[in-house]
Amino acid sequence: MTGRQPPVNYEIRVRGHLGATMRHAFPALGVQTQGQDTLLRGAVADQAALHGVLAQIEALRLELLEVRRLPCEPGRSAR
Repeated sequence: MTGRQPPVNYEIRVRGHLGATMRHAFPALGVQTQGQDTLLRGAVADQAALHGVLAQIEALRLELLEVRRLPCEPGRSAR
C-alpha cells in the first residue's frame, strides 16, 4: 500500500433526534434530522476514525441503524 488514502464520506443513521449535547459529540460530522432518525454525514479520515465514531455512538447508547459509504464527489480521485 502506498501513500495515505483520501478521506471517505460516510452517512451514519441513528434512531431518534440528537440534542445539542449529543450533537457536540460529533464535531467533524454534519448532523441532520430526517423523520424520526438523525443522520451524521461527513468525511472520515480512515478506518480507525470510523471505528472511533462508531465507538462514540455505542458509548452514548445510541441505536445504530445504518452506515453508508457515500460515492466520491465528482472531480475527486478515488485512489
